[in-house]
Amino acid sequence: MQASGGAEGVYFPFSAILGQEELKLGLLLNAVDPQIGGLLALGDRGTGKSTTVRALGEMLRLANIAAPVVTLPLGASDDRVLGGLDLEAALVRGEKRFAPGLLAEADQGFLYIDEVNLLDDYLVDLLLDVAASGVNHVERDGLSVTHPARFVLVGSGNPEEGDLRPQLEDRFGLATWVRTITDLETRREIVLRRLAFTDDPVGFAQRFREAERELAERVRLARERVSTVALPPPALEAVVNVVVSSGATGHRGEIVLARAARARAALEGREEAAPADVAAVATMALRHRMRREPFDTPESVDNRLRETLVALGLAE
Repeated sequence: MQASGGAEGVYFPFSAILGQEELKLGLLLNAVDPQIGGLLALGDRGTGKSTTVRALGEMLRLANIAAPVVTLPLGASDDRVLGGLDLEAALVRGEKRFAPGLLAEADQGFLYIDEVNLLDDYLVDLLLDVAASGVNHVERDGLSVTHPARFVLVGSGNPEEGDLRPQLEDRFGLATWVRTITDLETRREIVLRRLAFTDDPVGFAQRFREAERELAERVRLARERVSTVALPPPALEAVVNVVVSSGATGHRGEIVLARAARARAALEGREEAAPADVAAVATMALRHRMRREPFDTPESVDNRLRETLVALGLAE
């Protein structure tokens, strides 16, 4: 998050964010392997979702990883999102020129949609299709343009303000439920860190510079090795058993779970994924693919997944 009243361009450090470990892990896994398919972060307002996403891009820059974080605002026009005719060139010089949109700006990085549950369904469908293909094709105003648009789609929102269709939920690789922190000590430290950042953004960021550089370097090395990380039989068996035993719908869950387990192993510097990696990311990969039962809550869904992991010997 950019400093309010502080130095221009200074963001709250990713490594200084407390209490949202699953959100941070989900973002890091997607940074290591963008083919995981993005992250859906639903939950309470004011829990640092936007701050965390933007902080990730700044942290990655320290390892010379060009991964811009581009925000798609609600109400953005199709031309602003997809790209369209450059009106200035057309009106002033009579030229028919393509003006790139947000999808082009987000290439190789992250496209962040706050309040994704309030976005028009057709636009969410389109964004998910482009994110999956890595290509944006624009046919409008006499233009026919195709350009790369390889980005990780990150959506956040508060379910109390509107539901996201289940078939759209499934298209996000991982999902996390961002809850208000109740631990008193953690909340006290959050207050102190926020005040320190507001009072002296540059000095606060400097305190965490080394931790930021170390984490950025871990991600850089993991990105280089992830394609060679093996998924040996015990890990593969864990993937399939968890998905089948949990009753998750569709077959996308296995692929996402396998990729996320490999990305976690790569992030920890290992050459093979283990069943423990599968267990660590299973909830994020499957919670939004579970069949809903009457009166289900996010907690009850997570509990069913936890029971599955325990029954399979992957958790205690």
